[in-house]
Amino acid sequence: MSEARIETEQDATRPLRDDIRFLGGVLGDTIRDHEGPEVFDLIERVRIEAFRVRREEVERSAVAEMLDGVDIAVALPLIRAFSYFVLLANLAEDIQRDRRRAVHEAAGEPPQDSSLAATYRKLDAAALDGAEVAGLLADALVSPVITAHPTETRRRTVFDVQTRITELMRLRQRYTETERERTAFELKIRRQVLTLWRTALIRLQRLRIQDEIAVGLRYYELTLFDVIPAINAEVRAALRSRWPGVELLPRPILRPGSWIGGDRDGNPYVTAEVVGTAAHQAASVAFGRYLRELVELEKSLSQSARLVPVTPEVAALAATGYPDPATHADEPYRRALHGIRLRVAATARHALGVVPDESVEGSGDLSQGGARSSAARVVGAVGPSSSVASSAAAVAAQPYPTPQAVLDDLDAIDASLRASGDGLLADDRLAALRYAIETFGFHLQGLDMRQNSEVHEQVVAELLAWAGVHPDYPSLSEAERVDLLAAELRTRRPLLGPHARLSELATKEIGIVRAARNVVQTLGTEAVPNYIISMCTSVSDMLEAALLLKEGGLLDPGEPDGPPSCSVGIVPLFETIEDLGAGAATLAAALDVPVYRELVSAKGMRQEVMLGYSDSNKDGGYLAANWALYRAELDLVEVARKSGIRLRLFHGRGGTVGRGGGRSYDAILAQPAGAVHGSLRLTEQGEVIAAKYAEPGAAHRNLESLIAGTLESTLLDVEGLGTEAEPSYELMDDLAARARAAYSRLVHETPGFVEYFRQSTPVAEVADLNIGSRPASRKPTNSVSDLRAIPWVMSWSQARVMLPGWYGTGSALEDWIGGDPDRLATLADLYRRWPFFRTVLSNLAQVLAKSDLDIAARYAELVDDAALREQIFGMIRDEHTRTIRMHAAITGNNHLLADNPSLAESIHNRFPYLEPLNQMQVELLRRIRAGDDSELVKRGILLTMNGLATALRNSG
Repeated sequence: MSEARIETEQDATRPLRDDIRFLGGVLGDTIRDHEGPEVFDLIERVRIEAFRVRREEVERSAVAEMLDGVDIAVALPLIRAFSYFVLLANLAEDIQRDRRRAVHEAAGEPPQDSSLAATYRKLDAAALDGAEVAGLLADALVSPVITAHPTETRRRTVFDVQTRITELMRLRQRYTETERERTAFELKIRRQVLTLWRTALIRLQRLRIQDEIAVGLRYYELTLFDVIPAINAEVRAALRSRWPGVELLPRPILRPGSWIGGDRDGNPYVTAEVVGTAAHQAASVAFGRYLRELVELEKSLSQSARLVPVTPEVAALAATGYPDPATHADEPYRRALHGIRLRVAATARHALGVVPDESVEGSGDLSQGGARSSAARVVGAVGPSSSVASSAAAVAAQPYPTPQAVLDDLDAIDASLRASGDGLLADDRLAALRYAIETFGFHLQGLDMRQNSEVHEQVVAELLAWAGVHPDYPSLSEAERVDLLAAELRTRRPLLGPHARLSELATKEIGIVRAARNVVQTLGTEAVPNYIISMCTSVSDMLEAALLLKEGGLLDPGEPDGPPSCSVGIVPLFETIEDLGAGAATLAAALDVPVYRELVSAKGMRQEVMLGYSDSNKDGGYLAANWALYRAELDLVEVARKSGIRLRLFHGRGGTVGRGGGRSYDAILAQPAGAVHGSLRLTEQGEVIAAKYAEPGAAHRNLESLIAGTLESTLLDVEGLGTEAEPSYELMDDLAARARAAYSRLVHETPGFVEYFRQSTPVAEVADLNIGSRPASRKPTNSVSDLRAIPWVMSWSQARVMLPGWYGTGSALEDWIGGDPDRLATLADLYRRWPFFRTVLSNLAQVLAKSDLDIAARYAELVDDAALREQIFGMIRDEHTRTIRMHAAITGNNHLLADNPSLAESIHNRFPYLEPLNQMQVELLRRIRAGDDSELVKRGILLTMNGLATALRNSG
């Protein structure tokens, strides 16, 4: 857009409305052409009626009555139609977001919060000391960690078509000056919408873990391989320009991680083979990209030695290139890059057993077409390949020992180009490759290992019994366990010999750790950086993990008079509210064990702790869980200060507010003082991954917001409480206790609650969505505590209750205020000044805005017991009303989304399409529970779940 004026709100949203109208029209035409006029007419009547419901022109029952008893053969295309309406509306919103950002920039407005440009302004205004900044950012790290937690319901094929439509819509708005161009783009879009309509929305089979690995890695090719190194370079340059003479960020600040293939907590499909596959496929992506970039560099750096001098270092590298001295005899950069390429290929072959792309390995003359310019992408080739056409030079090439060795050679080329005045060339493709290798190394991403502490205890008990160390480890007290484990960590004697006979579980667990050792040996220590202990409650839980790492070859007990060391960080994960409360004491006690403190010392006194958002919320409710996390961080920061460790927190956040979701930038600023300290890691899960990282612009914005929040939280005073911190903390202690009590009265104390939950939501059907490899429950029980957080949250979201994101908060606030205007004023003041409290209420408002208790009442009608239905839904309805009332009183906003107009507009645009999806889901749930278990009815339910998840955008 060329105009730089500030538009009115109506003007600003007109392009969005036009896009939605255009895409809806194309979809409608497609449905009419391929499903017939009768189906189209029904869909159109339902759509019109749903919008009348939004405008409050008719009752909710109007849509329900239209769908009552509809034939399943008609219901299926109707469900698909509204699912695709929502998907296309989401697409239009994403384009509008970029369009509005361009308008703001063109108008010369100040950069928006969460952008690095805004953060740099704040840092400049603070006039910080360079040495202090260097100390705070020592070992800086921002690490988004992709997990396979299953909340992304879209198939990859659907996602790909959606991406193509998005690209065409962007081009349409730029290049439609003539009628011919407009017609051409419309035709292309119609083809893609037809493809979308003819593509099945849901999977027939559950995703395998190998599929999840491939899906996670595809984001590197889509965006991350280009965006992450570019941001790292930008941030480093910006900070060093502000504090010259201080070597800030010697390592890239942004380094991604993954759990896919290493997280075996509750996932029986993670094996030793899977660990190797996950690591090798990631490395294959990295090596394949490096080799392709080296091919392109070899083509482009064609400078002649007759025209441009080179440094002695480049001359020496040139001698290692083409075996025939006559090949590119006067083009030293080409010869040097060819030699580097051969060595990188040799490194890949050494680490993986195969070169990811055989076409970039040979010694052909690239300028004469000796290798393909567009290299074939082989992701995940692990074993040897007889098809690799290796030249004698390629076979003779020596592998690089480390990524830094590759960088040394590329740096020599960079220095030579700059010495001859060709820095402009050095700053292009060569610089991008150097930043990429510095960021991703040979491993691409750090693969975390994770397992439940209960499994560790079983396996360690078996190992100790087999070795004759102790016959009944579980019978020992905590102190006895710690003494025994500490002693075992000191000895070089392994517990297992080559002929040990173990149970299937123990054999599998030891095999996985040994597979991780093999990965570290071939790809480096950063390939497997952490071992996470789920449900960690004690020091012995941490030492048990350490003993397994020792037995697997990752922990070295050291010489008799030397300290132990372990390349893998041992990370306790505190998940329940009780464990969060005791987490600091557990960590302090672990650091008092000499052998464990020595392990931490060997890692530069860096200790990572993971905080679980999902289970704490399911355990105690929204407000109590959020405050338990904040309190835990305060206590952990104090332990770090007293013990002299550098604390890094790993936030196990989900996509929804009920699982720690919300805007990442706000969440980082809402952390207590000292909790970020230059580094943080956080999980990225399910549908949030695609929303954030599928498109380069979105990936750049989301990643820079993580760094912006980290820099501000580390270098500036963002808490805003000053001397009033302790009284505010005590107030929150009181509120959290009240909120937890209200939540527990419903979820844990009301008889029949679990039955109500199972009957009034599609929780039983969530397991059939085939959206992940993990089972829906940790154990085959009816307990809420054993149900995984994702189906718990997703089920309430589908039923539009959104209970995990708000329940109990209204009661706590109302009880504490007690009608006292001074107390209300106190909370209003905290809302204005304290990022934590403001973020809690803002996220709660987002959830409430997506809830719909009139729709939820329809789901409640599915509960057989009328008295139970009235009791529990009555409690939910009353608390919902109370929470909205309290939010308005404290914030002064009569509209839930007054502080988030973009989400308000999104809900306005998309939510009428939810009406028929919810109504149809209730109708089909009623049928299946009445005995109609036909495959078409089951499919219809799954289709409605897919559509609703797409519409809500963060459903699990």
